[in-house]
Amino acid sequence: MNATETIFALALASNVQQQQHFSFAYAQIEQLGKVKFSSIYQIPCRDGVGADYWNSACLLTSTLSVEDMIETLKKLELQSGRIRPSHHISLDIDVIAWGKDLNHMQFNSKKLPLAVDVKIPLVELWQDDALKYNAELQYPVITM
Repeated sequence: MNATETIFALALASNVQQQQHFSFAYAQIEQLGKVKFSSIYQIPCRDGVGADYWNSACLLTSTLSVEDMIETLKKLELQSGRIRPSHHISLDIDVIAWGKDLNHMQFNSKKLPLAVDVKIPLVELWQDDALKYNAELQYPVITM
């Protein structure tokens, strides 16, 4: 990694045409830098309203600034047909944390406290105390 690169921890979710929207998101994110994706989990909607979500995470190493990354991800959401507010989420991609290496990551305060549907996929890629959750929670893994 060079001095201008940042590692971004991203959380992805969809509960509408999940395979289509995840395929789109993965292809677009791969264009932004070096990426490693977690498994995809099927997790019930947090507030019990709406269909189950596909949730995944990735670690993306990119030369984009934090602000440019957030703007780029919001554009991807719009391109997928995202409408706010709604319980029908075509695509949600959030910047959870960023930093120069995994030992020095800054969490996005707007995303704290982290929900379990963020922690489960992200802990596959990055072991951090903030990502601990009740390991008794088991959700199906989706194969695309």
